[in-house]
Amino acid sequence: MKPTQEKYAVTIDEIEAAAERLHGRAHRTPLISCKAISDLANRDLLIKAESFQKAGAFKFRGATNAVMQLDEASARNGVVTHSSGNHAQALALAAQRQGIPANVVMPSNAKAIKKKAVESYGGMITLCEPTLQAREDTAAKVMQQTGGTFIHPYNDARVIAGQGTCGLEILEQAGSDPVDVVVVPVGGGGLLSGIALAMAARSPSTRVVAAEPLGADDAARSMQAGQLIEQINPNTIADGLLTSLGSLTWPIIRDHVQQVVTVSDEAIISAMRLVWERAKIIIEPSSAVAIAAVLDPVFQSEVEGQRVVAVVTGGNVDLAALPF
Repeated sequence: MKPTQEKYAVTIDEIEAAAERLHGRAHRTPLISCKAISDLANRDLLIKAESFQKAGAFKFRGATNAVMQLDEASARNGVVTHSSGNHAQALALAAQRQGIPANVVMPSNAKAIKKKAVESYGGMITLCEPTLQAREDTAAKVMQQTGGTFIHPYNDARVIAGQGTCGLEILEQAGSDPVDVVVVPVGGGGLLSGIALAMAARSPSTRVVAAEPLGADDAARSMQAGQLIEQINPNTIADGLLTSLGSLTWPIIRDHVQQVVTVSDEAIISAMRLVWERAKIIIEPSSAVAIAAVLDPVFQSEVEGQRVVAVVTGGNVDLAALPF
């Protein structure tokens, strides 16, 4: 951990408050072992299976925590976001469970299965051109029309706090034996920063390692440069990890994440298939990035003999377009 006097967007108290808020609303996902994968990893490996979370991914934690903190007047107007993936589904479900409207801006090229999932949770979809500018502009118009509150997929303190509850669960479920290393996929950094804060406060000896695709390696480049570097033209099968780190997530990651391991798409696909076949868990490519990192030979040598937890972040897969 690097010394810093900077005040972060989220505190451990807010993460613990989020855990109380989510109790009975979000699943307490299992921490499981798979001997076949542990043997390949040459260590005691545990898998935090966020693929079993409501809406199929960890995103439900942050979305629910954000929605539950809206005041009565704001809640009446509902929530707005732009997303083509798991956050869209999570926010739609979180809003539905609170009985408020959710407007989701999605790019016109979003997969039909994703749009169907959002609609099944009661989300109202507005399509836009597949560019970030179009998403932001369209979301702004929807907010103006509805008065809804914008909930960012990761650059929101309430969302980060909600994702951090995953870290608290890992420590509770791991028992008396220490967790030496936690490996977390990174895109925008909401989950990674939340878990990093939880570990820094409750288990400072635990190393937090980010896992990132080579084709979308802005976190690795940012850590190396010591300053935030935006993602440019990402190209990876891990479509949930295409976004840049956020202004709120970056300082936490900079100060509390010890390492970034980058992996190829070939390694991601291999890890995804391995988990399907041996652990019998359906995971998406973005989740497999953590397993690919754990299986990386260089990383294996660095954590030899240590107890490692790999967070698999979701299981929302288009079964008609599997990469294997």
